[in-house]
Amino acid sequence: MVTPPHALESTRRTLLKGIGGVALASLINPKLFASAQSPHFAPKAKRIIWLTQAGAPSQLDLFDYKPGLASQFDKDLPNSVRGEQRLTGMTAGQKRFPIAPSVFKFQQHGQSGMWLSELMPHTSKFADEICLIRTLHTEAINHDPAMTLLQTGHQIGGRPAFGAWVSYGLGSENSDLPAFVALISRPSGPTNAQPLHERMWGAGFLPSKYQGVRFSSGKDPVLFLSNPPGITTERRRAMLDDVVALNRMKLESHHDPETLARIDQYEMAFRMQSAVPELADLSKERADIYDRYGPESKKPGTYAANCILARRLAERGVRFIQLYHRGWDQHNNLPSGIKSQCHDTDQPTAALMAELKERGMMDDTLIIWGGEFGRTVYSQGVLTKDNYGRDHHPRCYSLWMAGAGVRKGHVHGETDDFSYNIVKDPVHIHDLNATALHLMGIDHMRLTYRFQGRDYRLTDIHGEIVKGVLA
Repeated sequence: MVTPPHALESTRRTLLKGIGGVALASLINPKLFASAQSPHFAPKAKRIIWLTQAGAPSQLDLFDYKPGLASQFDKDLPNSVRGEQRLTGMTAGQKRFPIAPSVFKFQQHGQSGMWLSELMPHTSKFADEICLIRTLHTEAINHDPAMTLLQTGHQIGGRPAFGAWVSYGLGSENSDLPAFVALISRPSGPTNAQPLHERMWGAGFLPSKYQGVRFSSGKDPVLFLSNPPGITTERRRAMLDDVVALNRMKLESHHDPETLARIDQYEMAFRMQSAVPELADLSKERADIYDRYGPESKKPGTYAANCILARRLAERGVRFIQLYHRGWDQHNNLPSGIKSQCHDTDQPTAALMAELKERGMMDDTLIIWGGEFGRTVYSQGVLTKDNYGRDHHPRCYSLWMAGAGVRKGHVHGETDDFSYNIVKDPVHIHDLNATALHLMGIDHMRLTYRFQGRDYRLTDIHGEIVKGVLA
């Protein structure tokens, strides 16, 4: 079990032994306890930038090239392929399951010869940098449980998000910023954007100070962080000192670790009042940076602007940065919808990788790009030569990783001719999370937290490191 930043958070017994003074010392000098936060072994990655494509991008139209499907247009998917696959309520009533080949062209890129869709011309330039996993799979078939499983290791809410586990296990490198930050962008085109819930970046049963802090695109990047009119920094500090004193009295009487977490949060918020405005102000970025990230990069809250902000967060020592881009749920009109989504994300993603590489940060940054499940080879609704929709598909889908410790220019796993079943090298969500933790220097079996009489971990009782994707 990784030692948490403040030992007195572990059990009530330690609280009763009077270590409140130690906790207070850590507030006065947060770096005092930095040495208590250490990985299990030498890490490859110092930070993770997870580019979460919420809504499930179609692997058939982006990453999993199936040229043989062209001759199968509008033929029924064989029952032998579909088997007993669970269907959603959106296609379970269909009388037919007609095969819909992708309308987009694929081409080999780089020395690796990786097949990628024409929809990603900028990302394709990094074909020799990324590791493409084509055989990710999950149990969940609907968005909310699938995203919850991807983020927390369980389909039902209430457990800590991946970033919260990293924050708990390794702490923060910057005492003025949280270790875990979440950013959300909406699609620019008319498409179905699934809702996201705060539990996706929540702390679950961990102390609340490990939860992710969401940065917004409004006047206040972090809501309610700014002082209201008439309140100076000095007055805010005096008020905070009084609140800390009251909370210390409550801590001594109730011995509740969450009280200490609340004190930490107030202190962090005070420090963020100075750090966040400068961090979130992109106006000082050079003109060529905006050109590199594309025309949407000057619009606050867009995926492009959030990619620039992610780089700035990474430069300042934030360990876990999660970008959510909504709108990949193309049940109908997929060709136009996915084209719009790639317009939003392709150029900024490539620009982020290019910048990290130029600044010498790619070697110690792990980038992950992908969604919560894949899409079906058969069409949902009416199928024509140039239009179709795709339903949810949990059996196999594609996701890529790049950066620290990742095998470059590599394709891991193989699916059948219909991108419906896995033929070789399956990778479960738990395996993905175990591997990402491994790259951060964390043994997923040792990162635990005791709750209600049981030791919990991100990967629950599952998870194997996917050695084939490691450099």
